[in-house]
Amino acid sequence: MTDLSHIRNFSIIAHIDHGKSTLADRLIEQCGGLESREMQEQVLDSMELERERGITIKAQTVRLNYHARDGQDYILNLIDTPGHVDFSYEVNRSLAACEGSLLVVDASQGVEAQTLANVYQATDNDHEIVPVLNKIDLPAAEPERIREQIEEVIGIDASEAIPISAKTGQGIEEVLEALVHRLPPPAGDGEAPLKALLVDSWYDAYLGVIVLLRIIDGRLAKGMRVRLMGTDSRHLIEQVGVFTPKLTHVEALNPGEIGYFTASIKDVSETRVGDTVTEDRRPTAAALAGFKPAVSVVFCGLFPVDADDYEDLRESLARLKLNDASFQYEMETSPALGFGFRCGFLGLLHMEIVQQRLEREFNLDLITTAPSVIYRVHLRDGEMLEIHNPVDMPDPTQIERIEEPWIKATILVPDDYLGQVLKLCEERRGTQINLTYAGSRAMVEYRLPLNEVVFDFYDRLKSVSRGYASFDYQLADYQPENLVKMSILVNHEPVDALAMIVHASRAEQRGRALCERLKDLIPRQLFAIAIQAAIGGRIIARETVRALRKDVTAKCYGGDVTRKRKLLEKQKAGKKRMRSFGKVEIPQEAFIAALRTGE
Repeated sequence: MTDLSHIRNFSIIAHIDHGKSTLADRLIEQCGGLESREMQEQVLDSMELERERGITIKAQTVRLNYHARDGQDYILNLIDTPGHVDFSYEVNRSLAACEGSLLVVDASQGVEAQTLANVYQATDNDHEIVPVLNKIDLPAAEPERIREQIEEVIGIDASEAIPISAKTGQGIEEVLEALVHRLPPPAGDGEAPLKALLVDSWYDAYLGVIVLLRIIDGRLAKGMRVRLMGTDSRHLIEQVGVFTPKLTHVEALNPGEIGYFTASIKDVSETRVGDTVTEDRRPTAAALAGFKPAVSVVFCGLFPVDADDYEDLRESLARLKLNDASFQYEMETSPALGFGFRCGFLGLLHMEIVQQRLEREFNLDLITTAPSVIYRVHLRDGEMLEIHNPVDMPDPTQIERIEEPWIKATILVPDDYLGQVLKLCEERRGTQINLTYAGSRAMVEYRLPLNEVVFDFYDRLKSVSRGYASFDYQLADYQPENLVKMSILVNHEPVDALAMIVHASRAEQRGRALCERLKDLIPRQLFAIAIQAAIGGRIIARETVRALRKDVTAKCYGGDVTRKRKLLEKQKAGKKRMRSFGKVEIPQEAFIAALRTGE
């Protein structure tokens, strides 16, 4: 059994693109976790999408053996975490399994919004934090300035921050020595009943569900019967092991260690992240305080372009859910788009990634409806409904008030672009809370309605700041607003796929923009088509697709004018009848184009 004082559990936290995964590669290489022929860039990013976008989506773990300069052998358990705001729940649970963190800051970019958010999470978990300045080989690196910035903005001592270059391998030895000497060892009692924190779980086609866990007390060995306290399910352990990063079997896991077990579990929903694993015969007295469950923030409908692909879509969603517990879906039907699913995501990037995985890994063609958030509708009889699909909106006469979710956003932006960013936040109904400076960069805190952020706020922010602004947010609360449901009518028939919930002050502008766009997208028919945006019974915008006109008088040459007039009257009556019976088929491309563009 390994001496507890020789184990170090740590995670790497940083903003997107500051070099977490590259640093993890160097640490694995230095400790001989993989031979040089097995190494590839971003070893821990196993998903094709992760490698292509250069981002980490799932937190990954690896166990390394390090022979320190003092002659001792140490076991290092590393958890590489995502940096993007949508995956902060992955960061949250990874931090709960560790005692310390390496805080990676880019020596040229400095502290970003996400750096702050992750550091606060780490300090909430009582972590010892070791600052690391990465990319010092770049000509633009200013390690001294960034050191001051870390002390100023974050408020932690950066005098011993380690300058490294994860790309070239410079300073990696110093990082390993700092881990061993500056981070605390884990605490735990090997004789106590088994108590372990479930950090993650995913589905493997051969082994069933693989459960990643951190042992707090007791030991976990093959052949034990364990109980998951949250779901109260019992399982017999078949194999126990660690990641080096390859799956490696071990006899048992002891206190302070991070490893995995398999037990022929078929369904990932039985293994809830944050649950406590204990022995069935000799259970622990109290469960661990898990961590906040992942809450879906953004919702949208996913429909197959070809109705025959519906079953494939259902199967694909079920398979995706096996490895992503934070993703939710339920069945939905729409007269315009047929059968599909209403899906819940952690944010826009999460939505985009799920959509891309469905299209790539399962070869599906999908239509995505406009993203929406959860509104709380309070009725006059005291009932409260949670609504994320505009179609479910009750009759306006029964509604007392509608509340929408607000977020607290932190934006870091160079001074030159501050005016543009403030203007963008004001346009989105934001209220400023705070404005401070860290060197030449402004740190703005805003309250914003989430509805305005999910559309295209992030893209607009990047374009007005030339890509220099960084953005992080957390849900704050709900507050009542003057919100209305806007319907789109085509030939006086409501099209539910285009309905949306908007702020009353914005409704007219949004409705007009959508009608104008549809006018260009809907093909002309033999009769005029009215495209209208309506709130309840009130039409707020209208466009008309002009009718195609057939020349019925072409065969009348010369002669009596009444003959021509009679034919034109006949045509007019025909068109009138056509309009009352004619169904307008809106082509799929028109839907996709209308839903794609934000503003």
